[in-house]
Amino acid sequence: MPLLARMLISPLFIDIRPGAIEDLGDLLADRRISAAGHVAVAVGPGQGERIVETLGASLCNADVVTVTGASLDAAGELQAKLQSRSYDALVGIGGGRTLDVAKYAATRLALPMVAVPTNLSHDGIASPVSSLEHEGGKGSFGVSMPIAVVVDVDYIRAAPVRQVRAGIGDAVSNLSAIADWELAAAERGEPVDGIAVTFARTAAEALLRRTDTVSDDAFLICLADALVLSGMAMAAAGSSRPCSGGDHEFLHAVDRFFPGTGNHGELAGVGAMFCTYLRGDTDRLAQLDRCLRRHDLPRTAADLGLSREQFTTAVLAAPATRPDRYTILEHLNLTPGEIRARVEDYEASYG
Repeated sequence: MPLLARMLISPLFIDIRPGAIEDLGDLLADRRISAAGHVAVAVGPGQGERIVETLGASLCNADVVTVTGASLDAAGELQAKLQSRSYDALVGIGGGRTLDVAKYAATRLALPMVAVPTNLSHDGIASPVSSLEHEGGKGSFGVSMPIAVVVDVDYIRAAPVRQVRAGIGDAVSNLSAIADWELAAAERGEPVDGIAVTFARTAAEALLRRTDTVSDDAFLICLADALVLSGMAMAAAGSSRPCSGGDHEFLHAVDRFFPGTGNHGELAGVGAMFCTYLRGDTDRLAQLDRCLRRHDLPRTAADLGLSREQFTTAVLAAPATRPDRYTILEHLNLTPGEIRARVEDYEASYG
C-alpha cells in the first residue's frame, strides 16, 4: 500500500538552550552547511558584535559584515558586499531586523542562512518572511527559511527585557490570525491548511497560561520554541496567513501612521486583543488579557501612548495594508463612527 506523505520545509538544525552559542563553530564546520567554515557573518550592533568577539578563533575563516537598519537598501548593500567572494553560507547574528536583512540577502545570493537571534521580539527568527522598509513604507518579502537556528538562552536573558517580552505578543496573536483564517474559510471558501494551523496554535497555547516569566530559562526556551513553530506554520502554509490576520493589519497601520509607537510584538498583541474583542469571543479575550497583563505588555491605546482617535485611525486604515486578506475587520466593515464607538467601549473596558 503506497504511503502518501507531505514534505515540509524546515530548518536542518535547531539548538535552543543555555550555552548554545559555544557550539556555533562546530555547526559551521558541518559539511551540510560549510565544507571548511568559509562563511560570511552579518552582525547587528551591540550583542551581535560581542558574540563575534566571544567566538574568536571558531570564526577565523569567516568574514564579518556589520548591518545597520532593516531596509531593502541595507539588504542590497549586504548582498553587494558578499557578491565579491564565494561563501558557503551566511550567518546572521543579531535582532530581528538584522536577521530579516540577512535572510533577504542570503536568498538573493542562493546561500544557506544560519539564524542566531539575540532577542525573541517576534517570529521572524525562523520564518520564510523578511519585513523590510522601503520608500513606500514597510513590506513583507518571501525568503528562504534559515537552514539552522541557534538560540542561546544566556544571551537572550541579557537582551533588553522589553524586546524579549514582545515575542510573547507576536506568538499569542496567532490565535487571532487563526480565527480570521477560519472566518475567511466560512465566508469566502478560502482553504485552511490544517498543519499550519496546528503549528501556529500550538505555539500560542504553549505560552498562554504559563505562570513563569522571561526571567526563567524554561519560559525563554518555550518562547523560542513558539517563535520557531510560528515560522514553521508560515512555511507550511506558504504565506504568513496562520500568524497574521487583522492583528497584523492593525500593526502595519500603526507603523505607517504613527511610527515608533511600539515594536512588532507589542503591536501584534494589542491588535490580537482588539480583534478578539470585535469577534465577541469573551473567553479567548480574557485569556489574552491575563497573558499580556502578566508579562507587562501593552493591551490598549493608552498603553501604546496613542489617543483613542489615533487608535481609531489605525483600525480604519488596517484593511488597506493587506487588501488580499479577509479578517474580522473586513467582515464587519464598520463605518468610522462605528469603529470609534467600539474603540471607546474597548478602552473603557480594558484601559
